[in-house]
Amino acid sequence: MPLFTGAATALVTPFKDGKVDFASFGQLIDWQIEQGIDGLVICGTTGEASTLNDEEHIETVRYAIKKAAGRVPVIAGAGSNDTRHAIDMSMALEAEGADGLLLVTPYYNRCTDKGLIIHYTAIADRVNIPIILYSVPARTGVNISPFVVSELCNHPNIVGIKEASGNMAQVVEIAKYVDEDFALYSGNDEIIVPIMAMGGLGAISVLSNIVPKQTHDMIVDFLNGDIISAMKAQLSLKSLIDALFCEVNPIPVKAALYLMGMIELEYRLPLCPPQSKSLDVIKNQMTACGLL
Repeated sequence: MPLFTGAATALVTPFKDGKVDFASFGQLIDWQIEQGIDGLVICGTTGEASTLNDEEHIETVRYAIKKAAGRVPVIAGAGSNDTRHAIDMSMALEAEGADGLLLVTPYYNRCTDKGLIIHYTAIADRVNIPIILYSVPARTGVNISPFVVSELCNHPNIVGIKEASGNMAQVVEIAKYVDEDFALYSGNDEIIVPIMAMGGLGAISVLSNIVPKQTHDMIVDFLNGDIISAMKAQLSLKSLIDALFCEVNPIPVKAALYLMGMIELEYRLPLCPPQSKSLDVIKNQMTACGLL
């Protein structure tokens, strides 16, 4: 069974005065759910998990679980370049009540395919909740190949992959292993519909931080067979998506949420506010989409 079908937002982590801004975070969660989002991913890449210490990470996931209150699945980021740490974090987040885990590949420690298989199997053997693999080689330097997927997709606790390589030829190969027990999710907002054409069940999305309803509707249209409407939505959102990646994620999307009055414009170093020219690009596209 898939963890979710549709759009799951890779939610930002708002900060205020150097600490997690739980008041704004709670408002974001409520707004996302009211807008029809299908799931929430907490403390992933977009959530700046790499700058949270373990206590903050667990507290942020705990808060999200309590706030969501079963209305949508809460999927917690738990990836690490240290397998022992990934196991410890995964077990801790399972104990907090996470519905599932998103596990990015190890980074900096650039392991082989064999190492990836051992790494993910070691984690999956220690938890009893579903795991989504996460491949984003542009950030980590490590790709989850179709071969690795073929080896891991039969583990009972590994239920899908967030595919963010941007390599559609690879997606086609991975799609061979998609079935009722293993789901494919787009990790690239600009190719949600193309990945769904390969059997994808939805997306783990940055875009849906600011347009959750539109992202959800695009995916539902596709799933309901209205391919033309889904295609038109994908094309109409392309310029906005480009603006959200005019600098490294999550710099632009946090700026967009700030412009919408939803969070403070605060990051943790080494991330910092966008350059003025980037902010102009974000503003212009948000205005064009009726968001400002």
